[in-house]
Amino acid sequence: MRIIKEKTLSEHCKRSKYKKAKESIKAWIYEVRFSTWSNANELKAKYGNASIISSKRVVFNIKGNDYRLIVDIEYKLKIVFVVWFGTHSEYDDIDTKEIRYEG
Repeated sequence: MRIIKEKTLSEHCKRSKYKKAKESIKAWIYEVRFSTWSNANELKAKYGNASIISSKRVVFNIKGNDYRLIVDIEYKLKIVFVVWFGTHSEYDDIDTKEIRYEG
């Protein structure tokens, strides 16, 4: 899979608030790069605790659920778009279906 906004996500993890997620995000990036999911069911088989929000939108638990990562996935194109990343408490304040990436 190709990850769009991977660098932005990595840079985000350099901020003090998110530093504890840095290694977990690196591992997630590595795993996703070498994944070839064709649909949400295949993704769910690998990441059982991921939340499938819609046919494209997925929420990943990062670092033991301390952080959340929202992505949109184009399975046919093998592209993962990073939409949002933050702490679990920040996640509680957003609408996962409506949030959009704001560069």
